[in-house]
Amino acid sequence: MEITPMIRAEIERYLKQQGITMTEFGHITDLNVGTVSGIVTGNRSISVNQLDRITAGMGLSPDYFYERYIEECIKESPLNWRKTSPFLYRCAELGRLDCIQSVVSLLLDTPTYIPLLFELAEDFFQKAYQDAAALLYENVAESERKQHSERLAVCQYRLFIIRIGKDRNLNLNAATKFESFVHRLNEIDQLDALKDLANVYRALSLWDKVTEFSYQMGQLAQIQYNLAHNSKRIETEPKKSPSKPLFTYIAYSELLCANACDARGEYEQALEHIHCYADLSWVKENDPESLYWKRQYQQWAKINTYVNRLMSGDISVLPDYVEYMAGEKEIFAELLNIIEAANRYNMNVDHILQRFEPQIAAYREPSSSDTYTQQFLPQQYVRFWYKLAKYSLNKGRYPYGFKCLIKAFEKAVTINHGLLITNCVGLFSRFSTHAAPETQTQFQSMHEEVWDRNDKKDGFNLSDG
Repeated sequence: MEITPMIRAEIERYLKQQGITMTEFGHITDLNVGTVSGIVTGNRSISVNQLDRITAGMGLSPDYFYERYIEECIKESPLNWRKTSPFLYRCAELGRLDCIQSVVSLLLDTPTYIPLLFELAEDFFQKAYQDAAALLYENVAESERKQHSERLAVCQYRLFIIRIGKDRNLNLNAATKFESFVHRLNEIDQLDALKDLANVYRALSLWDKVTEFSYQMGQLAQIQYNLAHNSKRIETEPKKSPSKPLFTYIAYSELLCANACDARGEYEQALEHIHCYADLSWVKENDPESLYWKRQYQQWAKINTYVNRLMSGDISVLPDYVEYMAGEKEIFAELLNIIEAANRYNMNVDHILQRFEPQIAAYREPSSSDTYTQQFLPQQYVRFWYKLAKYSLNKGRYPYGFKCLIKAFEKAVTINHGLLITNCVGLFSRFSTHAAPETQTQFQSMHEEVWDRNDKKDGFNLSDG
């Protein structure tokens, strides 16, 4: 078995092979000769910054010595957070999760390091080193699983946020796991956590869950708002501030409840919720941010009233809704509503589709870093092409309809949306006799590929939100 030389031995060998003196190497690495000498002779400990300069001077990758650094400079020395934390930072920057796990396993044996690892995870989270942050949160959570602490709840909240992506099954698992921790957070953090949970369930079309968590968010926000404006209890105001003004959580609760009612076809009840967030005359704040959000909710109430009436069959609002849409930069959520209503009530909206034909032709799947929209936008993309395919096929425009349907099917498979996959297959089957032979071959090949792939997955379960 080959014995790996120690770091200092390999440096010394490199200097001899290259015929470089310690002084010359010090100039190359921007280290003084005493530091180089101390490292090579083993009389001086080495920091990760010095190690990175040395590997750069030797023409090696920055993490070339990292495994040996753990063995020689961390395991074999008394634990030292001032030396260890910079190393963990560098590992995060370079994506060396294996090295982070090796070091964390050592640190967790000493309980005093758990708060430090948590703070480091928080820093990684803010700096968008998500994989490294997740690894630390998982380790801290595991070490505190029996403590029922707020720190454990924060770890689970952060893991929930990190795990949310485009895969619906993974999102459902993440939300389900986090549910039992949400009420262990402090009241202010709970507001955003409940909002995020409701939004994930909204993207999954689990409307009872949306109602449950949005209601809890609204109730908690109302309590916090009353406390904040109770002059007799000024000293009890929360030290921590929510990410948005408190009243917006109350308004957003109503908006989500309205959304859930609309999805269930409860249009009158939805309108009651819309009226609640349209009227924010009770809000006491008048700062610029609060005024912005008051105007925003009033605008959303106006738009969502159009949508509510349109989806309930009142097509008289269509001209006003289209004119509103024409002034917007992003039109596809509104256009999707119009096509959905057209399919539901057998309306002819050809003139609207022709008006926005250039935008439709240029439509590409948008992206976002927001927790909810990064789940919602891919689904909106699929639904748009699926609904447009359905509309076009019903109108007898078969080549264009099948083109739209194939776009929808491809993306539905990518995001693992079981219901939309099934809908696409069903719609194709309904109109398959009108498909050109090459279209039938293409769709059949795609369908078989999905079947073969899913059939190989043990316990595979398509979500059906």
